[in-house]
Amino acid sequence: MEFLYEYGLFLAKAVTIVIAIAAVVIVILASAVKQKSDKGELKLTNLSEELKLLKHDLKEELLSKKQFKAYEKQLKADEKAKEKAEKNQTESPVEPRVFVIDFNGSIDAAEVASLREEIGAILTIAEPGDEVVVNVESGGGMVHGYGLASSQLDRLRQADIPLTICVDKVAASGGYMMACVANKIYAAPFAIVGSIGVVAQIPNFNRLLKKHDIDYEQHTAGDFKRTLTVFGENTDEGREKFQKELEETHVLFKAFIAKYRPGLDIAKVATGEHWYGQQAIDLGLIDALSTSDDVVMQLAKDKTVIKVRYQLKKKLADKIAHGASMSLNALFNKLAEKNQPVS
Repeated sequence: MEFLYEYGLFLAKAVTIVIAIAAVVIVILASAVKQKSDKGELKLTNLSEELKLLKHDLKEELLSKKQFKAYEKQLKADEKAKEKAEKNQTESPVEPRVFVIDFNGSIDAAEVASLREEIGAILTIAEPGDEVVVNVESGGGMVHGYGLASSQLDRLRQADIPLTICVDKVAASGGYMMACVANKIYAAPFAIVGSIGVVAQIPNFNRLLKKHDIDYEQHTAGDFKRTLTVFGENTDEGREKFQKELEETHVLFKAFIAKYRPGLDIAKVATGEHWYGQQAIDLGLIDALSTSDDVVMQLAKDKTVIKVRYQLKKKLADKIAHGASMSLNALFNKLAEKNQPVS
């Protein structure tokens, strides 16, 4: 009887887990059906207001009651003076805005999907006097991915919207390709910039395959449809063609840099080397030393600073997997707690 009791208890727990997982899946499916679009959503954050609230909270904490009351009184007086000035004007003044975007780039620059949405949104609402700050952090990657990211930033330049790039850690290779599009580049003293070069590497397993008597076939139409391969036997002709393609890409890269920063000594900086911010300023790769935080705080004194972020929604499969995982973890934790021996 004790065995049957234990078995029944185990069966009840197992059924509970299955029902819980099924419930999670149903809830997620239902929420997914209700969504009108699975593309993503645009989120705007008023950084100016956040800084004002932070300053207010710090004043309240650090000042005496008398000093804080005087501070609040002055704030109200300033606000009334501002409102009075606006009433006396025939036209309502349009306060210039600064739109801030973060770009943390991966090897394939997949983040360009969000970047294009963010820039598209800004171009839709931008007014004369507005500007854009992009915080770039990337060590580079695929040429076509970062080429597209740079072209997205160029949309702002084409629309005559001042563009500032901030580099806190690294903007190298494709990251610097993006940065050079800006009207002004700021970098932290030890941020890494430059690396204007092209690199490609590929393993080759042909000798290993031959050693184990494994044949590999590759059929192409066109002499250079494939230059170097992973499994086939590479030729000197293929290597020469591959190197030529790298050199051609480097020429295009240098021409792109020179277009946006004509004062650069391209021969000196396009060697593939990288430099720290305090070295890069002497070479003309950047315009000033500063962190993105200082740049934003300075702009917030006179303008409304708004952070723009386009967040891609998770795929349904990811939601189901994540929800099921969280549900299972919670259930197993509860079961483990209940089955712990009592002292």
